[in-house]
Amino acid sequence: MPTWIIFALFSAIFAALVAILGKIGISGVDTTLATAIRAIVMAVFLVLVAVFFGKFNHLGSFNNKAIIFIILSGIAGALSWLFYFFALKNGPASGVVSIDRLSVIFVLIFAIIFLGEKLTLKSLFGAIFVVFGAILMSIK
Repeated sequence: MPTWIIFALFSAIFAALVAILGKIGISGVDTTLATAIRAIVMAVFLVLVAVFFGKFNHLGSFNNKAIIFIILSGIAGALSWLFYFFALKNGPASGVVSIDRLSVIFVLIFAIIFLGEKLTLKSLFGAIFVVFGAILMSIK
């Protein structure tokens, strides 16, 4: 099994824990502040991991384009977390997460438009199943 699949599965497991732990944690608190605290914890944790693995000696490999797109990605991620926690506070975790996972569809569309990836019949059917799955999981 390719390494990227194993890493992606771990990503999915931890993303699921974000939903469950976040839903428990935001009960009775402001979601914007909760998101900010979560971001601080993540930043400190990731800096410690980077230090532990000696990654800061690679800072010189970043060019202006990389920095700009990483910053834009960070802003998009922060907005995603804000809306995610707003939705999670008011909705069922399984419904919120299933709709949030429609990001797969948006990635497919954006990858075709901006990265020149090709839409295959297989990915089209997969996308249709993801959409129907999200609908089924989010309606009462």
